[in-house]
Amino acid sequence: MADLEPAAGTLNIRRSLQHNPAGGLTLFPTKTRAAERRIALPTACLVALEQLRQEQEHQRTAAGARWREGGLIFTTRVGTPLDPSDIARRFTGLLDQAGIRRIRFHDLSHTCATLLLEQGVQLVTIKELLDHANIGITAQVYAHVRLRLQHDASTNSPTSSRTATIPTTRP
Repeated sequence: MADLEPAAGTLNIRRSLQHNPAGGLTLFPTKTRAAERRIALPTACLVALEQLRQEQEHQRTAAGARWREGGLIFTTRVGTPLDPSDIARRFTGLLDQAGIRRIRFHDLSHTCATLLLEQGVQLVTIKELLDHANIGITAQVYAHVRLRLQHDASTNSPTSSRTATIPTTRP
């Protein structure tokens, strides 16, 4: 099974890239079997990944014998894994160029989860996307968002601006 299945619109999480003791990068299976998962990708993401695949084909041709096939989606121009610290540096540069407050690359998952909650996506779906061990972790981490959404719901409900009246009957 491929990591990316464009026809199905899914991505399979089965491996993680980690620094090895020798100083390089190595693909390892996920930490636990439970961490292996399949996630659905939005159409815009699939389109961007197809464009990336086409670009990678050009890079493969240009690299010739220097290309290192590893079945990776995101690679250097010669097919080797991208170093996480290089990704973080490039991300920080993009934030600076866009005039956006600096955050860690990892914080994107929290941003995504917050936006999904605000769109009404169920907590269990967010738990699966983030690979939290149980829904309690997700609920605890995003309690502040849920509280804000509850407040927004109570102030935006059709009855929030009316005074409640209790019918009384006279004997």
